[in-house]
Amino acid sequence: MSNSDSEEEFCNERTALMSAEASPTTSYVDNMEAQESTGTQTNRHQHSDGIPIPNDATDNGIHGTGPEVRDSTVDDDDEELTLKYGAKHVIMLFVPVTLCMMVVVATIKSVSFYTQKNGQLIYTPFTEDTNSVGERLLNSILNTLIMISVIVVMTVILVMLYKYRCYKFINGWLILSSLMLLFLFTYIYLGEVFKTYNVAMDYPTLFFVIWNFGAVGMICIHWKGPLQLQQAYLIMISALMALVFIKYLPEWSAWVILGAISIYDLMAVLCPKGPLRMLVETAQERNEPIFPALIYSSAMVWIVGMAKLDPEREPLQKPINADEEMEENDDDANPGDSDTHDPVPENSDRGSNQEVHIHTTSEIRHSVEQVVEERGIKLGLGDFIFYSVLVGKAAATASGDWNTTLACFVAILIGLCLTLLLLAVFKKALPALPISITFGLIFYFSTDNLVRPFMDTLAAHQLYI
Repeated sequence: MSNSDSEEEFCNERTALMSAEASPTTSYVDNMEAQESTGTQTNRHQHSDGIPIPNDATDNGIHGTGPEVRDSTVDDDDEELTLKYGAKHVIMLFVPVTLCMMVVVATIKSVSFYTQKNGQLIYTPFTEDTNSVGERLLNSILNTLIMISVIVVMTVILVMLYKYRCYKFINGWLILSSLMLLFLFTYIYLGEVFKTYNVAMDYPTLFFVIWNFGAVGMICIHWKGPLQLQQAYLIMISALMALVFIKYLPEWSAWVILGAISIYDLMAVLCPKGPLRMLVETAQERNEPIFPALIYSSAMVWIVGMAKLDPEREPLQKPINADEEMEENDDDANPGDSDTHDPVPENSDRGSNQEVHIHTTSEIRHSVEQVVEERGIKLGLGDFIFYSVLVGKAAATASGDWNTTLACFVAILIGLCLTLLLLAVFKKALPALPISITFGLIFYFSTDNLVRPFMDTLAAHQLYI
């Protein structure tokens, strides 16, 4: 066997490995030699401003055609990426937000426990059981100030803990919160649902179901698990928390708190020293994902954080450079000995070459998964909770009118669409509550005070439009 034959077999073997293991990144390997010849080192997956580029755009010859052509092609790819992933991201957020609100509304309409007023939260100590409108309004404002102050203080504490890398304390805090939601609140929820539908179940079976539900949820949220299962648990705990707020928040205080929390969200995200903006910027500087117990992500959150390289194999991180160095070493060592060689070392070299490409292919696959994760849209669980609180309060307090509930539902989705549109324009973290909550409040009061009486009058006079 000659040297050329071995090189041909090596290329075929490498090509087979690359097409079998990482087909989306074939052009990454095939076109690197052209990059080496021109002396340019370009990032195949990101612009200079950090925006990911789809792999199909990089296969059309962006590199190697000069800087002017590359810049124009990058702009075209940016526009294509915005159009391609814009509608997809809207659907990715519409589905979980809709599911969360549907769970809350279905529970409000069927389980009377969450509409009965038999207590208040410790954060809203002032009662609204008074006939004086002024006193009721004052109590609702005081309750709102206390509630927002608690939220601000807890957010600042979380940001400071994250800034000074107190990860264990934060993880313990989030784990305790998840334990309470997945076990205690689920137990209360199932108990009330079984009472409503008159379902008999013994306590051992109930504890067994709750234990399995909570244990799997803790693993999926705080460690790793199937993406759809993790998303389902995040939606469920958001719905449970929203139901607690709907039950224990006074009516007027709930509406004032929704308006105030949207203003606070706007300031916390957009102000230079806002706590949420500082949290996002710190996570971006450290290249760390924000805790999955706080964020709903449309892509795998734990891939980037958990996929770590073997330190003993770090020299194999660059696939093409490793291969080219091995080929150059072989050519330098045996410039004219193409006919005489030992087959045993050749087999060992081929095995080592195959091992190199197997490991480097896995590295390419990890980089592709990281790009997919970066393209995913993230939405805080607080947004899910307050969206559901608005729709649930509308379903609970609007005299059971479905028109008001549906109007609030549509208003939230419209506001979410506009927020995603602004996100595509500005390309930075934006608050998701202000637009949706503003539209929801406008639609609620206008529908409840104008549209519903108008429709009732038409129905009373048997007039149809």
